[in-house]
Order: sequence, then C-alpha cells, then structure tokens
Amino acid sequence: MKNLLHYTACGLPNVWLENGYTKKETKYGNAISVKDIDGLHKLLASKLVEKKGLLAGYEFRFLRVQLGLTQEGLGKFLDVSENAVSLWERKDAVPNVYDHMLRLMVMAKFSGNTKISDAIERVQTVEKLAYQRYVVKGVDGKRHVEVVKSTKAENDKLLEAA
Repeated sequence: MKNLLHYTACGLPNVWLENGYTKKETKYGNAISVKDIDGLHKLLASKLVEKKGLLAGYEFRFLRVQLGLTQEGLGKFLDVSENAVSLWERKDAVPNVYDHMLRLMVMAKFSGNTKISDAIERVQTVEKLAYQRYVVKGVDGKRHVEVVKSTKAENDKLLEAA
C-alpha cells in the first residue's frame, strides 16, 4: 500500500493525497508542503459539485469557503440568516434548494461566469467594508483618520465595552 497523506487542512475529513506534496524536517518538527493547493481545492470543489445526493455540512462549508464567502455573506446572497448557514454546516441539514444554489454558484465561478463572479465579489467587498473601523488620531495638533480592518466579533466587543 502506498503511503497516503490524510489532508484535512481544507476542512474535508475524507481527502487523501497519494502525491503532490513534500515532507520536510524543520527545527520545529515535520512539515508538509502541498503543491498547487489552489488547483487541488478547485479540483475537490468540482468533484463535490458533481456529487450525487445532498452535500454534507462540511462539504457545504468547503464550497462556501472556495467562493470566499463568510456564513454571513452567503446568508445575504441566499436571503437567509447567518445562523441558518451555520446550522446547515454544523448539523448536515442543508435544504435542497440551497444545496443546489451553492453548487450553481461554484460552477458559475469556476466556469468564468462574470455575472455570478461579480456578484460574489460585491458581497465580499461589502463584508470587508462593513466591519472596518475609522480610528481618528490627533498628531501634531491635526486629526488623521486611519482605516482599520476588523471583524464583526471585534466590533461587537468594542460596542459592548463602550
């Protein structure tokens, strides 16, 4: 039997690599380097899109991540709550219609459908902008504004402390 690498870094528990990776010894211990990780993830996504039956929660999450969307972003795209997306991913309870919608979105993105890709990019941009903070600082008697990237959790924590 060949020496297979159980590749779990993508979030899928059932992926094994026969080749396409190298093992390295570092001063911190063993390390693994996977070649063309973006290509590997695209291949895995294309196989999941073709899968018969409904996606498992972890497969749904993998495809969402391949689209570059957070749970909140996908929820906005599908007109459902962030909590609904989280529940589907955790409980393997993805409704048929959303399973199919996500598959179509992945197929469109990877086939170069610019309308879908543009829509996904707009959602990503809105998410990034929604959670940035403007920090006003006084320097040499003048005020300057610094834009700080943030997350929803960080902003909520700041609001609670205020």
